[in-house]
Amino acid sequence: MTEPTFMDIQAILKYLPHRYPFLLVDRVLACNKGVDIRALKNVTFNEPQFTGHFPERPVMPGVLQLEALAQTAGILTYATIGKVPNATTRFYFVGIDKARFRRPVLPGDQLILTAKVERNMKGIWKLSTAAYVDGEETTSAEMMLFPDADNATPFETV
Repeated sequence: MTEPTFMDIQAILKYLPHRYPFLLVDRVLACNKGVDIRALKNVTFNEPQFTGHFPERPVMPGVLQLEALAQTAGILTYATIGKVPNATTRFYFVGIDKARFRRPVLPGDQLILTAKVERNMKGIWKLSTAAYVDGEETTSAEMMLFPDADNATPFETV
């Protein structure tokens, strides 16, 4: 068994095309290729969504929590296949099931993002995901991802 991989923001930027303000993963705490990943999102008051969601009581929108989980799952998927996407890579969210929101995520929270590989069939990955604050589950969902929907050779070797 190999040691889990840690990734700082520079490594994350190699795996995800997202950039500010839509990059929602700050650090990968542990990535076990082909198995699971644990990442961190620091939720800060100065993020743009909090000016309107909601001014008197800022709450991280559920859709952004799901996006953070999808980005985490994407990192695990690419790390597992040993590829780094390049400028022509297309990464698609194929489906989401059983999404649940159990507690608000507020500025100042550290959101721990997890994803676990359930299966990979014909290039479509199914993962179970969950997010936590202080050990309490905030969000969960089953997700399906397709890391390369329309490119024959979209990768650079790691």
